[in-house]
Amino acid sequence: MRLATFNVLHGRSIDDGIVDRQRFAESVAKIDADVLALQEVDRLQPRSGSLDLTAVAAEAAGAVAWRFVAAVVGTPGETYRPLAYDDDGAAEPNYGIGLVSRYPVRSWRTVRLSASPVPGPIYAMGPGGRGRPMLLRDEPRALVMAVLDTPWGPVSVGATHLSFVPGWNVWQLRQVVRAMRTLPAPRLLLGDLNLPAGAAAVGSGWRPLGRLPTFPSSEPRVQLDHVLADPRGWGSWPSSAEASTPALTVSDHRPLVVDLPLNGS
Repeated sequence: MRLATFNVLHGRSIDDGIVDRQRFAESVAKIDADVLALQEVDRLQPRSGSLDLTAVAAEAAGAVAWRFVAAVVGTPGETYRPLAYDDDGAAEPNYGIGLVSRYPVRSWRTVRLSASPVPGPIYAMGPGGRGRPMLLRDEPRALVMAVLDTPWGPVSVGATHLSFVPGWNVWQLRQVVRAMRTLPAPRLLLGDLNLPAGAAAVGSGWRPLGRLPTFPSSEPRVQLDHVLADPRGWGSWPSSAEASTPALTVSDHRPLVVDLPLNGS
C-alpha cells in the first residue's frame, strides 16, 4: 500500500508561478499513491483556472473515491469566510483539503477545526525558491476521515492541514487524534501538520512511518508533512515502511510517500 501526503500550493509552480492542469496531473501520477492526502487545494478559484484540483488528482491517480473538503469560502490572503455548514459556498471559490483513494470508501466524516485567535509566523516561498517570513491571520481548518475497503480489511485514514500557529497546531492535533479513534483500527493520519517530526510524534502519540524533510521543495530542511500510524490496534501490520520525497514541478513542499509492505489477502 502506497500512502502519500502532498501540500500542493493550489497547484502552483514556484519556478514560474503558473498553475497548469497537465503539470499538476503529471505530478500526482508520478507519486502513484493508493491513498493521497492533499492540502492547500483550490476548487473554482480563478488563480488556478477554476479547476477542481481534487478531481484532477483523482483522475490522474486512477482513484475510485475522493472528497474535497473546503476550509474556507473565498481566497486565502484576500477575502474569505469560514463555512457555516458543509455545503456552504459550493458554487463559489473554495479552498481546503482533499483525500483521494484507489480503494472504495465505506464511510466519510468531516471534522471542523477552529482558527487560532492570534496570528502566527509563516515562511512564504516565492519564485525561484526564495522565501521570506510573514505574520498572518490563521484560517479555519478541517479533517476529512474515511474508512477504506482494502484487500487487507477496513482501514481508517484521516487527512488534514493544521494551523501554522505554534501550540495551536498541537491542540488541533489532539482533537484530530480523538476524532480518529472513533473509527475502526488500523488508523492512519496523513497531512501537513505544520510541526516537525518529533513534535508531531509526541503531540499525537502516534508512530511516524516516514521521517524525511519535505520543506522547502528546492532543498528540504524540515519535515512538516507526515504519515502517522496509531499504535492502538496496529496488530500484525508492518512495523517498518520505506519513505521518499520525490522532487516535483509543483508546490513549495515535496510529497511524503510511504510504502507499507503488506501481503496479499
